Amino acid sequence: MSQAFDPARAGTRIRTNGVTLHAVTAGPEDGPLVILLHGFPEFWWGWRYQIGPLADAGFRMLVPDQRGYNLSDKPEGRRAYDLDSLAKDVVGLADALGRKTFSLVGHDWGGLVAWWTASRYPDRVEKLVILNAPHPNVAGSYMRSHPSQMVRSMYVGFFQIPFLPETMLSANDYRSLKDALRRTSRPGTFSDEDIAAYEQAWSQPGALTTMLNWYRALPFKPDMKDATVRAPTLVIWGAKDRFLEKGLAEASLALCEKGSIRWIESATHWVQHEEPEAVNAALVEFLKA
Repeated sequence: MSQAFDPARAGTRIRTNGVTLHAVTAGPEDGPLVILLHGFPEFWWGWRYQIGPLADAGFRMLVPDQRGYNLSDKPEGRRAYDLDSLAKDVVGLADALGRKTFSLVGHDWGGLVAWWTASRYPDRVEKLVILNAPHPNVAGSYMRSHPSQMVRSMYVGFFQIPFLPETMLSANDYRSLKDALRRTSRPGTFSDEDIAAYEQAWSQPGALTTMLNWYRALPFKPDMKDATVRAPTLVIWGAKDRFLEKGLAEASLALCEKGSIRWIESATHWVQHEEPEAVNAALVEFLKA
């Protein structure tokens, strides 16, 4: 198992797109910039096994808590979390570092943002890696033609309800969120230390609502007439994902000018936690190619 990244030396705050985001950094300052985007209900810690190996491979790593999460700003209202705003955050992070181009790696919701950013800003994203996340432009149509995926995604509808999800998810010291992480991953994937770190992030004032606002902003998904992904793209997909069907990966790849899929048959939705060596090797090979 790869060693987890030590955060003690790494925190920074970056102003972008009207918000201040907390991030960790690693690797040579003149190395090619790689931004890692976490999903729900994680924060930068979701990449703890990737940061060190990628930094050692010569990349400049920037790993933010995305808006609404952990130590980053938490603007009020669900409209603050539409995909265009989230993509502008990412481009703004690169701007703040004086970087014209960068590579993006995203998992879960971070993957949706990475897809969107690559489609919206094709001149900025050099390479794209997606872990278990569909392109936002294919998710809805896929679900409508695959009722089995609609059943898997019913929680998204529940999250639209005001207040009730927060009450349920935070009850008994966030018991349901902790259980969800452990129930949908391979045994032993999330240690007690990991769960404690997540609980601390979820406990930040207002965080649970702003995390859920990512889902609540879905009805305001901006139009994107041309969703073509021009950057070379690698999709890494844990085949035992209980949330997302494999067909979503294939439908998303159809938008790519140059893309490939790496199936990891033994992994679940939490592929970068469960198979860090395989994921890290694929990342380094693809990003260096």
